[in-house]
Amino acid sequence: MNSIDTPLTLYSLNNLVRNAVADAMPSRYWVTGELSEVRETATGHCYIELVQRDEKTQEMVAKARGTIWARIYSMLRPYFLEQTGQKFAAGLKVLLQVTVSFHELYGYTLDVCDIEPAYTVGDIARQRMLVIKRLTEEGVIGLNKELEIPLLPQRIAIISSATAAGYGDFCDQLLNNRYGFVFYPYLFPAPMQGNTAEQGIIDALDRIAAHAECWDAVVIIRGGGATSDLGCFDSYDLANNCAQFPLPIITGIGHLRDESVLDIVAHTSAKTPTAVAELFIHAMLANESMLTGLQDSIANAVTERIANEKRRIETIVGRIPVATALFMQAQHHKLELHQRSIDAASPEHILSLGYSITRINGKAVRNAAELKTGDELQTTVANGEFTSIVK
Repeated sequence: MNSIDTPLTLYSLNNLVRNAVADAMPSRYWVTGELSEVRETATGHCYIELVQRDEKTQEMVAKARGTIWARIYSMLRPYFLEQTGQKFAAGLKVLLQVTVSFHELYGYTLDVCDIEPAYTVGDIARQRMLVIKRLTEEGVIGLNKELEIPLLPQRIAIISSATAAGYGDFCDQLLNNRYGFVFYPYLFPAPMQGNTAEQGIIDALDRIAAHAECWDAVVIIRGGGATSDLGCFDSYDLANNCAQFPLPIITGIGHLRDESVLDIVAHTSAKTPTAVAELFIHAMLANESMLTGLQDSIANAVTERIANEKRRIETIVGRIPVATALFMQAQHHKLELHQRSIDAASPEHILSLGYSITRINGKAVRNAAELKTGDELQTTVANGEFTSIVK
């Protein structure tokens, strides 16, 4: 131990630490952690920050800087991408082989020698399963599949990048279909890769939901691009939003790997944007056949009804003469009966029975007490009239 009279310089002290670390940790070590920062330089080196978080609180409990020198990084980067389908980027859990060093100027650092992609693949799969489990426990994972796509799905809201090849392929397939079906696609642009993709897609869904009555279905299409850009389609927030969306969602992410969480919660998923377009075309074709059948059935039913009504009318028309004759005969008989009643009640008939009508001053005498001596009366009988004087 040095005395206060012979103090160490900082460089000397750090040099002692450097030698101590080199002596105490001469081997390579496999270490796990989360990449909180990944920075590539123009010279090909990669500087990282590796952290460890508490599993319950997610608070940071350890941190270390690391370096992957250009010679090693040029081999590790494509190898990691090929094996995991993910870019070497912040947010990933990794298993790294490192040597521990201490530099007098730069301090404690880890020099990365190798990487185990299977560890990262396992963590990605674990995170994906946790998202699926959470959606299942919340009872939303199958909600969108319960929605019905309209018989003629023509009004289609599209979420994609305007410059994506998949978007162009989808529209071309849809609008130039060989059956001449008419569709009304409309693009709600959103980034389909990168850190802003997840929130961009959610924002597009919000804009569509504000006018949900204008659309029959929503498609989320991407097409092409690196598999490493598909991470956002496994996120909980995006999957939860789509699972509870009020319109059927059809996905065409454009990849051949296992389906994403978004594919699982969507109403229908297809591998490519053109396959999504074919789904709509086939739906139109199937329902066109059904509607054509219904149209033919209605036409046949109307034709048969007209024929039946025509036969019924012809039958009725054939019965009219006979019915008219019977009706006229019955009415003629009624008229005869009425005429007889009229004739029986006529004054002439009554007079012919021996009755007479006596009048005074032209008015019929109804009460004999009203007559006075000397009144002149006119009496009418069946065959004439005569005059008499009251005495």
